Amino acid sequence: MSQPVKVGFVGTGGIANGHLRNLAEMKNVHIAALCDVDEARVNAAVETYGGQPYTDYREMFDGADLDAVYFCLPPFAHSDAEIVAAERGLHLFVQKPVVLELETGIRILEAVKQSGVISCVGYQGRYMNVANAVREFLADKAIGMIASHRWGGVPGGPSHWWCVMEKSGGMLHEQATHQLDMIRYIAGEIVEVYKIDAMKVNVDQENHTIPDAEVVTLQFESGTVGYISTSSALVNGGGGTRTDFIVEGHYTLQLAWGDVRILPEDAATIEIPDGEPLSIDEAFIGAIQTGDRSLIRSSYADGLKSAAVSIAANQSSREHRPVRVPLIS
Repeated sequence: MSQPVKVGFVGTGGIANGHLRNLAEMKNVHIAALCDVDEARVNAAVETYGGQPYTDYREMFDGADLDAVYFCLPPFAHSDAEIVAAERGLHLFVQKPVVLELETGIRILEAVKQSGVISCVGYQGRYMNVANAVREFLADKAIGMIASHRWGGVPGGPSHWWCVMEKSGGMLHEQATHQLDMIRYIAGEIVEVYKIDAMKVNVDQENHTIPDAEVVTLQFESGTVGYISTSSALVNGGGGTRTDFIVEGHYTLQLAWGDVRILPEDAATIEIPDGEPLSIDEAFIGAIQTGDRSLIRSSYADGLKSAAVSIAANQSSREHRPVRVPLIS
């Protein structure tokens, strides 16, 4: 494809603006249409980035000439829009987590498979040099245990969908999905989970129904064991995230988003490339233009596998038992 890729957006708030800024700087992209149920929000986005405004995605699909669509939606809002886009042959970029309910994701995945469109899920961490260096470094090593945490506060105000379990799926599903996905990317598939959670600190937060603390045990296909903990109780600041891998050779590798340490320091050496990697948006657009799907590091199927882990964990909490993670093929 020599012509610019014509892109539309469904959802123009929050995370969409980061992608729009990136795409606006790329010469091989034309922002053709933007859609949001909030007319004022979509008009503001059009004023900044261009394109034709819509408040109904079907009208946008009918009226705009598009090659690809970004779906920047809350977990509960992913639905038939992705199916309709795939059936029309539009390539899909879907923000994480891809769904709130697994059945919806399976229907979307089937549409993606049937249509043959390129799909990409917004796990931008997979494109970082440090993440891929760690993945390559650990590929031939036994991992005994993985310990991860993501602790922070509450985004948005009391009316924000993130605070409501039935809309966001909680911190594990909506934010710590980045850590779960990175763990899968590096260490392989998680086959069983057991989650306990609590609401002990955020009881003073209005309209807040998600747990403020979650602990999930992870059983891997390889036999590795692990856990991840989350907290949204740090509303006054603080917190952070890190994932530790206990590795054969009796040392620990610590991954904190863009940084990596090995303890003790003389136990091993890991080389991090200096070059600037492709951004997730460059990878998606490049895959469309060249047909090279290897540029995509998380397809819709892969993104659904990460969502399936936290969906199973939430089921485990409700049912007070370990739950097998459904197989996604």
